[in-house]
Amino acid sequence: MNDAPARTPLAGIRVLEFVHMVMGPSCGLILADLGAEVIKIEAVGDGDSTRYLIGSGAGFHPTFNRNKKSLAVDIKNPEGLALLKRLVATADAVTENFRPGVMERLGLGYEALKEIRQDVIYCSMKGFMPGPYENRTALDEVVQMMGGLAYMTGPPGRPLRAGTSVNDIMGGMFGAIGIMAALRERDATGKGAHVQSALYENNIFLVAQHMAQFAVTGKAADPMPNRISAWGIYDVFETADDGQVFVGVVSDKQWPVFCKAFGADGLAADPALSTNNQRVSARATLIPKIAEICRRHTKDDLIAICESVGLPYAPIARPHDLYDDPHLNNSGGLVEVKLDRDGVPTRIPALPLAIDGRRPDVRLDLPTPGQHSREILAGIGVDAVEIERLEAAGIISVTPAHGASE
Repeated sequence: MNDAPARTPLAGIRVLEFVHMVMGPSCGLILADLGAEVIKIEAVGDGDSTRYLIGSGAGFHPTFNRNKKSLAVDIKNPEGLALLKRLVATADAVTENFRPGVMERLGLGYEALKEIRQDVIYCSMKGFMPGPYENRTALDEVVQMMGGLAYMTGPPGRPLRAGTSVNDIMGGMFGAIGIMAALRERDATGKGAHVQSALYENNIFLVAQHMAQFAVTGKAADPMPNRISAWGIYDVFETADDGQVFVGVVSDKQWPVFCKAFGADGLAADPALSTNNQRVSARATLIPKIAEICRRHTKDDLIAICESVGLPYAPIARPHDLYDDPHLNNSGGLVEVKLDRDGVPTRIPALPLAIDGRRPDVRLDLPTPGQHSREILAGIGVDAVEIERLEAAGIISVTPAHGASE
């Protein structure tokens, strides 16, 4: 962890999160990285089950839970619920991403919490906004399929989900944006608000440009692998050493630059290829010629040529390759946290923003389940003897921080 600035943008804001998986935790991550005190409410004992996912879920918890505190409490126990309601009185915002009705049944819905703190900002992140679909079970994959994104991503007839949890993450991001807007409004009016975001509506926003394309042209958007490219050269090419590099030529000024750099004088002199729209129309014959040019070079040579003349290019990277990316490693793009299972440090991407040149940093490592239970309860006036009784009764639980002992 690097030295944090004395003040962060959301310093002094307290957020309670009742969340799991990706959508809710990503909202809290944004607020926490920007300086809010985010308290993760977890189950007594092992805590949030997301901590123990394997396979494609193994990265969820370490990615979205730094800079948070953990309170492990039995919500269904009346004493545990009473503690949470005392805590709500101190909170600026509450977030949740459980199925519709769950928080209400627990006594922690928006209307109930407004009775405790009238100006609370309450953020519900669901599968769908209120409407005919609101009680459906939703997942990122579900809304990608029904919302047109999978259709646009895969080849015709083969819908394919995007390669990451785009709607979960962006849904959490819009939740955070809504919370910050509601906090700003509260500064002016003194009133709280119920903020809502949803996977499905987020997905629709992602495909809005394709919907608008249909409105403007009268023609349905083709799936991305089958689309008519806006650019004459905008493709992945094979290299002499079996590598792959994306190369783009996206302006008429770049076309002669490309031709000169790669010794393609004949293509440069062809008047039928002088404009981008001509090159788009000629892609069927042009792209094989460009592919032949690229195959004469190794991956490193192709990259070096493009870099030297300022052409858009990209090597094809796998996610784990990015740990060795020089730009990320030299620009603060990766931050260190300790993994839950063994406390071994690893690096996780930082928020993709900077304020006055500074990237949001790690102030608190990934919490162990209930790591901050005693601290948080003491902060709302629960004395040490009562905390010990609550712990002995199983109403709260505490685990030490990584590397610490009781």
